[in-house]
Amino acid sequence: MSKLKAGDKAPEFTGTDQNGNVVSLSDFNGKTVILYFYPKDDTPGCTAEACNFRDNYDGLISKGFQVIGVSADSEKSHAKFATKYNLPFSLISDEDKKILEDYGVWAEKSMYGKTYMGILRYTFIINGQGIIMHIIEKVNTKNSSQQVLDLVG
Repeated sequence: MSKLKAGDKAPEFTGTDQNGNVVSLSDFNGKTVILYFYPKDDTPGCTAEACNFRDNYDGLISKGFQVIGVSADSEKSHAKFATKYNLPFSLISDEDKKILEDYGVWAEKSMYGKTYMGILRYTFIINGQGIIMHIIEKVNTKNSSQQVLDLVG
């Protein structure tokens, strides 16, 4: 699959969130979706990113945004993470990595000279017609919601 870019149709997905709810991209037709991919629940960078979206959630909702997080962690892990940090948005479990692969964020990474497969921390901004407006590849975890607003606020 070729790499997604702004202007492409966002891949449709359906997954289960931390509360056992089935969530699909098509549920948000007419709304702008902030779809963010993160490596692991309850790690420092991922917590900073989730809490930044939480802290600015009401403002994002008032501007017509919906926030959805996706990682390969289990529903149970997501539930614990969402409860611990009082996260008001869906965290989709993608243990089979289908959504991650469809969005091109399951990729080879390297750390300390070793390569491994992992999740790229990317944020996709998808308009109400399902078209990718922006892709943030260099996410500032402590300021992720402002990055979105700077692009489309």
